[in-house]
Amino acid sequence: MRATHFKKVGTGSNKRQEKLIVHIKNRWRTILQLIRSIGNMIGYKKSLSEWQCLSEVKMGRGSPIPPMLQRKIVEQYQKGVSQRKIAKSLKLSSSTVHNIIQRFRESGTISVRKGQGLKTILDAHDLQALRRHCITYRNATVMEITTWAQEYFQKTLSVNTIHRAIRCCRLKLYRSEKKPYLNMIQKHRRFLWAKAHLKWTVAKWKTVLWSDESKFGVLFGKLGRHVIRTKEDKDNPSCYQPASLMLWGCMSACGMGSLHIWKGTINAERYIQVLEQHMLPCRHCLFQGRPCIFQHDNARPHTASITTSWLRRRRIRVLKWPAWSPDLSPIENIWCITKRKMRQRRLKTVEQLEACIR
Repeated sequence: MRATHFKKVGTGSNKRQEKLIVHIKNRWRTILQLIRSIGNMIGYKKSLSEWQCLSEVKMGRGSPIPPMLQRKIVEQYQKGVSQRKIAKSLKLSSSTVHNIIQRFRESGTISVRKGQGLKTILDAHDLQALRRHCITYRNATVMEITTWAQEYFQKTLSVNTIHRAIRCCRLKLYRSEKKPYLNMIQKHRRFLWAKAHLKWTVAKWKTVLWSDESKFGVLFGKLGRHVIRTKEDKDNPSCYQPASLMLWGCMSACGMGSLHIWKGTINAERYIQVLEQHMLPCRHCLFQGRPCIFQHDNARPHTASITTSWLRRRRIRVLKWPAWSPDLSPIENIWCITKRKMRQRRLKTVEQLEACIR
């Protein structure tokens, strides 16, 4: 009868697993020993000689001296050892040993005295004055505030110092708030208007006389119109747009019309005067008596009853316009180009702005 031999299954794989486990344990034991040595070195639990043996590398420039090493320096100094020998035995610089001993002579301890370090240029009283100035002149640039601070405090101040001081006053440079965005009803009305005028030809669009008012402001900063305020002063009236002028203008595919500078508030009576003095002559000059369509937005002076009746008596056809839709008018591109060129001139007063426009 043939003998049956049973082969052991998995003996080779078990040996490999055992070797792997032993290797992992050895590596883990080595890592634990390294962690203990680093912890002892950081915590200074071992003696000074052991600590020096563990860390043969010299400490870098500016590294703090361990308290145990400082006590060792003081002990050797009290025993009468010279500073040069102490520095040589502990592998430290002579200046470091001298500073520690000098501190021990003056205060009797090795701890650092309070109040050491770089003093602030602006104290609390100066920060209050700076905060009042920033709130009063919210549209001033940081460079202008720096110039004022140097003259007011009689100190040499940089732009970065004023930046940090403004942040210490809990102020920040924000962009001025603009008009709110469109809501769903206004978006739907814009869509219906675009759908109604979808089949207009180019020739018909050339018969439109575009008109609009635009505000030209002063005190432009490097990154646009900014205001210095706190986060809570978002709706403060002094944080709105700076001093400005309101202009009325018109244009068509035939050419440009005239400009009119508004002074004071705009109402329906004054708007009708502008239409009589500027719009009608421009209409006659551009279209030479041909029929045209007049366009203006839905501002209150434009939609007032006396304005609509005046347009009806003059038999002026008005293009219906959706609310909050200045981007649909091509005259906005003219305003944008004009403002970009005027922004480069850095106009600071309303008089300079008016002279530049004229």
